[in-house]
Amino acid sequence: MSGTIAKPDRLTCAPSRAARELDLRRGEFDLAVHLGLIRTVPDEGGGGLRVARAEIDRLRAGDGFPDELRQRVTTSGTHEGAGLLGVTPARFTSLARFGLLVPVTFYLNRYRTVVWLYLAEELRQFAAEESNARLLKGRTPAQIREGQKDGLDRRPRNWRGRHIGFLTRQAGDDAWARAAAVACLLDPADVADVVADPCERAHLNRRRPHLPAHGTPGSPAAERAETLMTASEPDEVAWFRADLAHTMEAARRQHPAPRPAPEPAPTPPAAPTAPPPVPAGDRPETPDRTPSHGLLGWLHRRGRRRSG
Repeated sequence: MSGTIAKPDRLTCAPSRAARELDLRRGEFDLAVHLGLIRTVPDEGGGGLRVARAEIDRLRAGDGFPDELRQRVTTSGTHEGAGLLGVTPARFTSLARFGLLVPVTFYLNRYRTVVWLYLAEELRQFAAEESNARLLKGRTPAQIREGQKDGLDRRPRNWRGRHIGFLTRQAGDDAWARAAAVACLLDPADVADVVADPCERAHLNRRRPHLPAHGTPGSPAAERAETLMTASEPDEVAWFRADLAHTMEAARRQHPAPRPAPEPAPTPPAAPTAPPPVPAGDRPETPDRTPSHGLLGWLHRRGRRRSG
């Protein structure tokens, strides 16, 4: 008796189904994937990522499921985060703007104000470090105060640095996917400067990972989010450009970018063929083109009768 082969769709499931079975909201599920807490596999049909049934079983069998998994992806805004650190919201914001607290995601509220979110687990770890006590109590260090005066805000840059880690980990050993992950955080002009070949740029665009969507494409909210997700500081741009050049070298070695097939050369038109010569006996008589009307016609007919 032969065994039954399981269908591929029964071995994996879509992210929405996996989130329900893991008792997570979709945003929590996506964050867990980014953090490497949930392993995914590529959809063979080209529809994105899927989750193996064995992975869901592994997570459900873990100790403390589902609370422990949910706690690891719990996020906090400024006010909740300040409470976890035991500081005022103003001090929390100054620490985050200085770059000591790294956001994990963000969204734009109805006023198009950026709301940064932080992993609650990381905030607890920050508060537990004895070396951070001077940052949480007493007078704010002078360096942080000076940064506030200068308008320093490292939150967007820190988010980009963290997100590129998510994207490259998701790309795995696919060199083109890794290059596309770096390119998606650069301005298109910088990408064109580093990758001059239009076929390679087109292939990068096809492999471009999906960045978080914020509002309708082209809307003020979407444009604001796009600015936040694009490297802007000179040293950061230089780092991303160098990383893109390096990953492109690896991608070319892995396999060249596909190129369109050359168009066939146009077929020249056939030369006109001269008609075959007609024997003299078969040639038709030349029609009489003499006008047959008016005075000239009368003279012509009269001349023919006299000659006859």
